[in-house]
Amino acid sequence: MLNRFRPGLKRFIDPVASKIKINPNYLTILGLLIALSSAYMFAKGSLLWGGILIVLSGLLDIIDGAVARNNSGTTKFGGFLDSTVDRFADAFIIIGIIYGGFVNWIFGILALHASLSVSYVRARAEVEGISCGVGIAERAERLVILIAGAFLSVFFGADIMGLAVIIIMVLGYFTVLERIYHTWKNLEE
Repeated sequence: MLNRFRPGLKRFIDPVASKIKINPNYLTILGLLIALSSAYMFAKGSLLWGGILIVLSGLLDIIDGAVARNNSGTTKFGGFLDSTVDRFADAFIIIGIIYGGFVNWIFGILALHASLSVSYVRARAEVEGISCGVGIAERAERLVILIAGAFLSVFFGADIMGLAVIIIMVLGYFTVLERIYHTWKNLEE
């Protein structure tokens, strides 16, 4: 869903990214460290700092790819590393939210499973030669939901964060089904 905003976002990000002369893999790792810091803040009970650090981690995730594209630094390993780090970041953040007591552990574990399954189904479809960037809750949408949950919880109570994780769980499984159906339709043709 948020992919339709990429062209507009690129107009702002690309000029900045073209000036950054750092190996994009370093930015990817820095993004992971910030995601770990976000998880730690959630685990310690700080919704505000957890949310702020998700924003920073997400910005680095956008910038690392732009730096690679704009400085001729795209590599297969860089794409692999970025995708792998995204899975670790997502997992750590949700684990931090669970540990912080903001959601019932079973809903948290199912949200984690749904998030990882969304990525797995896409990767498996692409092995079969099918582009599978479909679905209502890709990574960007899931991060926006967590950020909104964290910030709204600061003002309206921690239950909002738990609701955000449950929404990620439901939308994640729905996205898995969308991707399975999309792959099935393409493989049947």
